[in-house]
Amino acid sequence: MTFTPRTWTVGEVVSATMLNTEIRDQFNSMFAAWTSFTPTWTSTGTNPTLGNGALAGRYMKVGRTVDVIMTLTWGSSTVPGTGSYLFNLPFQGAAAIPGVLDITCNTTGTVNFLEGSAPLANGATTTGNMWLANPSVIGDWNAWAASAPTLAAGDVVRVYGTYQSAT
Repeated sequence: MTFTPRTWTVGEVVSATMLNTEIRDQFNSMFAAWTSFTPTWTSTGTNPTLGNGALAGRYMKVGRTVDVIMTLTWGSSTVPGTGSYLFNLPFQGAAAIPGVLDITCNTTGTVNFLEGSAPLANGATTTGNMWLANPSVIGDWNAWAASAPTLAAGDVVRVYGTYQSAT
């Protein structure tokens, strides 16, 4: 819903405008197109530089439920920086257990597909550590960082899922 519904009073005369605002417009907001945003890509060390890569995001918010997808396409002049990577969220997460986002990484390297997850901290404004399975060691997960996986031009990382927002 896009706003708090009206509180009706006894004897109130209901008009077409009121019904359109309270019912039609609310339903339309739930079926509208997703909203584009540009995520901020940072790290726990030296920030990466996008260069000629691409970074885009979209979200749909209904009430406090946020569906989000962020896509990073590595460019030939993208510089990884140092540390573990973070993306900002379109809305701050809820105060308690906001959710977990999924991650996929398609690469042109020897290991061409990785998947993982990003548990969101209480009240999070960024993804925090995004954990990817280590293809070399069964059961080992590592925070996605400049050191691994090594990405090349055309490689794509997607972060997506549903979480609860604070508002």
